[in-house]
Amino acid sequence: MDIATLSGLILVLGIAILLLLSVPISVAVGLSSAAAAAIALGYDNAVLTSAQQMFRGINSFTLLAIPFFVLAGVIMNNGGIALRLINAAKVIVGRAPGSLAQTNVAANAMFGSVSGSAVASVAAVGSTMSPLQAKDGYDRSFAAATNIASAPSGMIIPPSNLMIVYSLISSTSITALFMGGYIPGTLWALTCMVIVYLYARKRPELKITERVPFKTRVKIVLDAVPSLMLIVIVIGGILLGYFTATEASCIAVLYALALSFIYRAISIRDLKPIFLESAKTTAIVMFLIGVSTVMSWVMSYAKIPEAVTQVMFSISSNPYILLLIIIIVLLIVGAFMDPTPAVLIFGPILLPVVTSFGMTPTHFGIFIVMALSIGTITPPVGPVLFVGARVANIRIEDVTRQLIPYFLALVALLTVVAFVPELSTWLPSLLGLI
Repeated sequence: MDIATLSGLILVLGIAILLLLSVPISVAVGLSSAAAAAIALGYDNAVLTSAQQMFRGINSFTLLAIPFFVLAGVIMNNGGIALRLINAAKVIVGRAPGSLAQTNVAANAMFGSVSGSAVASVAAVGSTMSPLQAKDGYDRSFAAATNIASAPSGMIIPPSNLMIVYSLISSTSITALFMGGYIPGTLWALTCMVIVYLYARKRPELKITERVPFKTRVKIVLDAVPSLMLIVIVIGGILLGYFTATEASCIAVLYALALSFIYRAISIRDLKPIFLESAKTTAIVMFLIGVSTVMSWVMSYAKIPEAVTQVMFSISSNPYILLLIIIIVLLIVGAFMDPTPAVLIFGPILLPVVTSFGMTPTHFGIFIVMALSIGTITPPVGPVLFVGARVANIRIEDVTRQLIPYFLALVALLTVVAFVPELSTWLPSLLGLI
C-alpha cells in the first residue's frame, strides 16, 4: 500500500471511529486530518502544512459574511420580529383549511429566510404557534411535525450561510446560489402546505381563522414589511451591484439592529449576550472550515475524489442512477451529521462526480443544501427535530411518526429538484449570473 492510499485510509477510518466515539465532528476531522498528513509528510512538515492549510481556508474575504449574517440572525431572534411575521402569515393564509398550521409554515418560511437559521425559526415560531394550535384542537404531535418540517425552508431561501460555505469549496457565485434557492425553498414551504391541507380536509372540526377586518389586515401586513425589507435590501443590493454579499451581511446587521431598537425589543445591555452567542457560533463554523481545508488537502493528496468517481461510475454510467445513489447517500449523511460539516466533507468528494455528467456547480449547490436540510428534521441527530420537540414538549417518538408524510413529500421534491435543473438555475440564468 503506497503512502497516499494509507493516508487516505487513516483519514476515513479516523473520522468514522472518532464519530462513533461521540467526539465532536470538528475535533474528529482535525485529528484525523493531522494524522493522515503526518503519515504523508512526516510530523514536522505535517504541522507546518496543516497550519498553512487552516489559515488558507479561513483567510477569505467571502467568509466575513458568515459572522455578520449570524449576528444579524441572533439580533432578529431577540428583536421582536418573529411575532410580526407570524401575524402577517395569519393574514396571508389564515382562511385556508388548517389555517393555524398553514400560518406556521408561512411564518417559518419568512422568519427562516430573514434570520437564516432553521433552529431559531423552529424555536421562535413554534413557541408561539404550538399553544394556539393545541387550543384549537390540532393534534400536538402533528402541530410539532408541521413546525419542524417547514422550518428548514429558510435554509434554502436566501440569505443562507450554508450556501456561503458551499461557495467557498466550489468557487461558485454566492449571488447565483442565493437566487437559485428561491424556487426550491418556496416549493419546500408549498409542499408542507399541501400536507397540512390534506390533514385538515380529514378534520372538519378544525377552525378556520376568523376573518380580520380589511384595515386591520393592512396594518398587520405593513407592520411586517420592515422585517421583510431586510431580504429586499440584501438581495436587491447585491443584484444591483451596490454591494457584495459580504458587504450585504454588514448592512443586514445594521438594519436588524436599528429595527430592533425601533421596536424596543432589545436594549444596549442586551448586546453583550447577543455578541457572545454570535461569536460562539462563528468560532464553531470557522474552526470547522479550517480543519476541513486540511482534510480537503489530504483527500486531494490521496486522490479520494477520483477514487469515489471511479467507484460510482463502475456501478453505473447512467446519470439518473448516479443521482439516485447520491440522494440516498446525502439523506443518510444528513441524518447523522450537521449540514455545515457535511457540505465541507462531501461537497469536494461529490462535486467532481456530478460535474462529470453535466450537473452545474450551482445546481449541485442547491441540491446538496436541500438534501442536508432534510437531515435536520430526521433522527438520530436532527437539530431542528430535537428543538421542535422540546418547544412543543412532546417525545421524539411521537413527532417522528407524524413527520413521515412530510419526509416522503420532501424527498420526492428533492428528487424533482435533482432531475429538473431549471428549478435551481432558471432564475440565476435569467439574471445573467450563470
